[in-house]
Amino acid sequence: MNFLYPGFLFALTAVAIPVLIHLFNFRKYTKVYFSNVQFLKEVKERGASREKLRNLLLLFARILAIVFLVLAFARPYWFSGKKIDPAAQTLVLIYVDNSYSMEAVNKDGNLLDEAKRKVREIVKSYGPNDKFQLLTNDFEGKHQRQVRGEELLQLLDEVKISPVHRGLSQVMNRLDSHRDLNSNRFIYLISDFQESFTGSKAVGSSDQEEQVTLVKLQANKMPNIAADSVWFLSAVHKPGDAEKLVVKLRNYTEEPASGIALKLTIDHAQKAVHNLNIPANGTVNDTIAFRGLGQGWHRGVVSVKDYPVVFDDYLNFTFKVEASRSVLNIKGDPGERHIDALYASDAYFKVTDMPESNIRYSELGQYDLIVLNGLKSPSSGLSQQLRIYLNQGGTVVVFPDLDGNQAQYSAFLSELSLPRVSRLHNEQLNVSAIDLKHEIFREVFEHIPSSIDLPKVNRYFGFTELQKNVQQNLMTLPPKQLFFAQFGMGAGKIYLCATSTNIKDSNLPQHPVFVPLMYKVAFGSAKKQPLYYTIGDGDLLESEQISLGTNQSLRLVADHFEAIPELRQANGKSLIYIADQVRKPGFYELKKADSVRSVYAFNEDRRESDGRYTEDKKLKELFPTQKIELYHSGKDALTLDGTPKNNRTDLWKLCLVLCAVFLAVEVLLIRFFNNTKNIQKT
Repeated sequence: MNFLYPGFLFALTAVAIPVLIHLFNFRKYTKVYFSNVQFLKEVKERGASREKLRNLLLLFARILAIVFLVLAFARPYWFSGKKIDPAAQTLVLIYVDNSYSMEAVNKDGNLLDEAKRKVREIVKSYGPNDKFQLLTNDFEGKHQRQVRGEELLQLLDEVKISPVHRGLSQVMNRLDSHRDLNSNRFIYLISDFQESFTGSKAVGSSDQEEQVTLVKLQANKMPNIAADSVWFLSAVHKPGDAEKLVVKLRNYTEEPASGIALKLTIDHAQKAVHNLNIPANGTVNDTIAFRGLGQGWHRGVVSVKDYPVVFDDYLNFTFKVEASRSVLNIKGDPGERHIDALYASDAYFKVTDMPESNIRYSELGQYDLIVLNGLKSPSSGLSQQLRIYLNQGGTVVVFPDLDGNQAQYSAFLSELSLPRVSRLHNEQLNVSAIDLKHEIFREVFEHIPSSIDLPKVNRYFGFTELQKNVQQNLMTLPPKQLFFAQFGMGAGKIYLCATSTNIKDSNLPQHPVFVPLMYKVAFGSAKKQPLYYTIGDGDLLESEQISLGTNQSLRLVADHFEAIPELRQANGKSLIYIADQVRKPGFYELKKADSVRSVYAFNEDRRESDGRYTEDKKLKELFPTQKIELYHSGKDALTLDGTPKNNRTDLWKLCLVLCAVFLAVEVLLIRFFNNTKNIQKT
């Protein structure tokens, strides 16, 4: 037991007063004369023991009344949890989950409204001088301050449903960062505790003795169908070309859903409407084909009709249709025409020829794809410029000249972190294997014949293997020799072929696989922007390279929204830092002056769609080092007013009650205890 004001214990010396009264009875006796005292002697002998008992009971009652009165002023208490400093400031940290799942309802109404009522109960259970700090999923700056109870309730009234998703570990780390060594901290977490929120990893505060109170809100089970994700099957988007979009729908309920209407709109024009059946707790992918899009940015929306959970019924996405792709063909032999003829058959590709003797290095960054076609003497200056180009996200294809200087080629390839040339092979071989699972050959073949016809080679370079590089062989020669392989450098890709485009060395330029191979390489050179972003999940947006002049800035613009983001450069692309400013789903334009550089789509976090909740046992296991108090808003009769305040049990009220009890006992002993009656002379 501890005392809040131990100085009052000196008043226990007042116990000596009833003791002195008991030892020295100051009552005056009066003589009464009787003719016969034999009867009085018998009465005196019978009442002496009873009088002695009464006096002892009175003494104990008076002593205990004084003791408990003094203890009441000394404020005794004992700890029911973590030991705290009673003289320190009390700091109450309250987390209120305001994610989309808190829009659910139960018999008491909206979960967020119920959470606010619980916060008011918590505030009432503390004193007027205690400090509070509120935390929501928004992690707002105005919630960083310690406030009084009245101001906290004002902040609470401003809390609304937020699209930002946070995990339990993020919340606990945030609360732990608000540590004040001069305060006694008490943590309350009010949430529905979805599995997507709690996760499976243990969490907790750095103070292992700290008590955490969990208030679990229970919602009614509701059916929910969500537009989960979308992606395109085509690598690039060409004007007027056919597009195939895959839409993934998810059923979060335990019953199958039938006749779900799926609608796709592009630039506010309806492109398709499908009816789908989704199995219980399952997913379904639907491929939607459309065409006829022009050049520029396009805004798409996939939607389903579902009630009552509607925040995940819409999925926004954006993509850009490019007018063309630029290819630079650096040739060692001016008469070589295979690359020109290949790309000239499609107006989408714009091919520029550049002789090896007159390479304009300053223009390399303007092209999406660079083909090194049979260079006679590749220079170190070219390799240095290509490294810069590759680090910025460019794509390079190398077809060597087999009659060139092998030592010079080895040095050139080594500077590009490619395998060195070991020797020139003069032998006829067939390509032995092709990696059909690689993205280059994906969806190239409708069916795979049992005996596929692969390119033949008459001469080729052999290479030394490099352990440090990640090499992906698209086609190989026996026994597992490099024929056409992909390597990575910075943000770019570089492809190396073991033979040239001269038909004397190989029939690759005339083989049917050559066209899709080079087309897919060119398509893969596109700098892809994500179709959409999730609100609250990352603060960096990707964009094509943007350069700003003096006094220029970027603007992120939407309906009733405008922000000036920070521009960062990395690996040939620009990163737009938005600092968690986007809070609403929709489309946002990135503008430089009046020109639109990119269009971004934002959606709510789909993790809030999952209506599965963490069980109580598992919830407590997530806090292995803390003392956990768990309350169910729906079934527990115990309210937060009855929770232990400050982790201690105050006893001063009990002491006052006991003091009053023993004073009442004293009165009853004096009034009703059987005393020896005065004997009067008759």
